[in-house]
Amino acid sequence: MSKFEYETKKPSIVFYISATLVALFVLWGAFGPESLDAFSGQALGFTLNNFGWFYMLSTAFFIAFVLFLAISPFGKLRLGKPDERPEYTFYTWIGMLFSAGIGVGFVFWGVAEPALYYLDPHPDFADRDVAAQANAGLRYAVFHWALHPWAIFSLVALTLGYVQFRKDQPALISSAFQPILGDKTYGAFGKGIDTLAVLATSTGVATTFGLSALQITGGLSYLTNGTIPNTGMTNFIIIAIVTVLFIFSAATGVNKGIRILSIINLTIAAILLIFVIAMGPTLFIAESIVTTIGGYLANVAQMSLDLDPFGDGEWLGTYTIFFWAWHISWAPFMGIFIARISRGRTIREFVAGVLIVPSLLGAIWFTAFGGTALDMILGGNEQLGDLVLDEVEVALFATLGELPLGMIMSILAVALILIFFITSADSASYVLGAMTSNGSLDPRLSVKVIWGFLIAGTASVLLISGGLEGLQTASIVAALPFAIIMVVMIFSLLIMMGKDLKLEQKRTSKRQTKRVKEEVYGDMHDKMKGRVYDDIKEDVYEDIKEEVYEDIKEEVYEDIKEEVYEEFKERVYDDLREDLGDQLNGELDKKPKKPDIDPKDKK
Repeated sequence: MSKFEYETKKPSIVFYISATLVALFVLWGAFGPESLDAFSGQALGFTLNNFGWFYMLSTAFFIAFVLFLAISPFGKLRLGKPDERPEYTFYTWIGMLFSAGIGVGFVFWGVAEPALYYLDPHPDFADRDVAAQANAGLRYAVFHWALHPWAIFSLVALTLGYVQFRKDQPALISSAFQPILGDKTYGAFGKGIDTLAVLATSTGVATTFGLSALQITGGLSYLTNGTIPNTGMTNFIIIAIVTVLFIFSAATGVNKGIRILSIINLTIAAILLIFVIAMGPTLFIAESIVTTIGGYLANVAQMSLDLDPFGDGEWLGTYTIFFWAWHISWAPFMGIFIARISRGRTIREFVAGVLIVPSLLGAIWFTAFGGTALDMILGGNEQLGDLVLDEVEVALFATLGELPLGMIMSILAVALILIFFITSADSASYVLGAMTSNGSLDPRLSVKVIWGFLIAGTASVLLISGGLEGLQTASIVAALPFAIIMVVMIFSLLIMMGKDLKLEQKRTSKRQTKRVKEEVYGDMHDKMKGRVYDDIKEDVYEDIKEEVYEDIKEEVYEDIKEEVYEEFKERVYDDLREDLGDQLNGELDKKPKKPDIDPKDKK
């Protein structure tokens, strides 16, 4: 049971604006898929040609900034009040991080990416030998799923967790800008920021929905030898089924539905990973893990800032920039959700759990699954290579099918993707509900259900209009405004943390000074105080006593004088009143009477 209580709030104006825009987008895709596809292509070209450099530079900067926070004095600050502690265990916490949706990417691309980058190599490796291309394939797969995505999520989650639980602000992206915007945060400007964040999030989540539907459909078709067709209609049916299932999970809340499914997910994923390492080319995988991590760390700076200015940039736009944009469009969703489950952790602990651990697990996952597929392709399995190029969603099942117990593991993989799909929908609807309910961390079920249906509709129309390419295009275009927002967010976070760090340092300095005094002086302070008191008592006591006596005497004299004077005045007044009264009465008694006059005298 949760140790924290959260308030349910009504939907805000952001809900009505953003939900209407998403609904109109769904209608556009349903009634004019060709028009949507054409417009998306133009928007994609404009974004890549003019802002590809911005995606590459900003994501590299996010990594540097998050690592700086961890190793700097800021790392001691807590996402919450100083006395708060984490709500979830470490294992549950990590499980919820993956099940929030990024686990779908691991499962979908785990086999496909390394093999794809071997078969369609980066321009720098197009003319290299087979071994160099295979190593580059593994390295770029890890590059796309290690530090960069988790740094993007970490930045937003840190900022939102800080403003929510330490500054008591609502769970909104606009809350992060309060130090810069002030009261404008609560006005139209802040609502605009929240609306952009909701639109970016809904697009990123829809991309994940589409990928999940593609892979589940492809897996079922592969396992049933085509009995279940790998078609768009099957994708829609899968999306509809998952939408219904997620409603049951959403009704139970974060502490039941998402938490329980997250633990199940992490367990199944661990079983699959151990199975592939044990039943696959174990020695080759072990060597590849070490080599890939080493190559990644040695070349991550160069890969992060490589824009291929002398080439056409098509490879980077299709792969690297797509992943950066997809992760950025996921950032509001992942940020709010990670912040919600990370309350009470220090920034240093947070970065270790959200940046370092997932990056390491990502490197192991992609090297194990991708390395196994590469070993098969290099060994002459051309069918697997063709599937990776033509039906990327089937690559995982084709690889598992080549291993012992492949059918059982493939069924387990379908179950894993299905549960990931449900938890992604649940988590996404929860976060979108919070973002459109004035930051409530306990949004209404009706709001979550509406967002679930809208996301499902968005994923469906993107699949209709462009399939996998349509999903990629939508993410790249929709993420640009929020990428700019994230850059500004860094400065806002530094302002808040800088002020709080000064306060923390003052409190710490006072506590340390007090503790040092107690440790250094101890009983000696009391003994010296008693001895000094005895020495000066005889010489000083009489003088002090006399001074105090004179001061008190004067104060008391003045007080008494006032009281006596008032008493005396009152008594004199009473005496005078009595004397005057007696005298007046006596005079009246002695007053002579007028003599009688004869009327004759008047004449």
